[in-house]
Amino acid sequence: MSLYEIVFAGELVPGAPLDQVKSNLAKLFQADAQRVEVLFSGRRLVLKNNLDATNAEKYRSTLARAGALVTVNAMAVDVEEIEMAAPPPSTPALVNVSTTRRAEVVPRDAYMAAFSDVDAPDFDMAAVGADLQDEPPRARPPALDLEQFSLAPAGSDMGQASRSVQVRVPDISHLKLIG
Repeated sequence: MSLYEIVFAGELVPGAPLDQVKSNLAKLFQADAQRVEVLFSGRRLVLKNNLDATNAEKYRSTLARAGALVTVNAMAVDVEEIEMAAPPPSTPALVNVSTTRRAEVVPRDAYMAAFSDVDAPDFDMAAVGADLQDEPPRARPPALDLEQFSLAPAGSDMGQASRSVQVRVPDISHLKLIG
């Protein structure tokens, strides 16, 4: 799918008055006079990008009715090319780190060339239903010496003495109620 951009360089539709076009663009873009003046600075400005052909034509015709002459340009699509190493004869369920393959990346520009010497493994896909997580180590039970404890039969008295609570009643004989 091709993508397009709308470019405006301050040109007017033949016969359109400059003040009327500025007024129309201010209404269309809901912008103040200062922002509209930037559009007529003579520089090439991209007003909208990443449009399909239908929407690009709608923008072009709307701006033409407002008096602005715009161009619709196809956008260049950058595609990064990657060369992969040949797959091994058999695909294991899990990747063995010591025998992993390496991806060969062809840099598209100087920025990506800085990453060409990075040593990164090319991991395979595991088979459907394969368990990808390592088996967790078994927890060892703590070494406890419980020989000193024994169990009493069900329903037996555990030998707990109930504490008697001694309540001290305060002396209130000196208090009187007046009513």
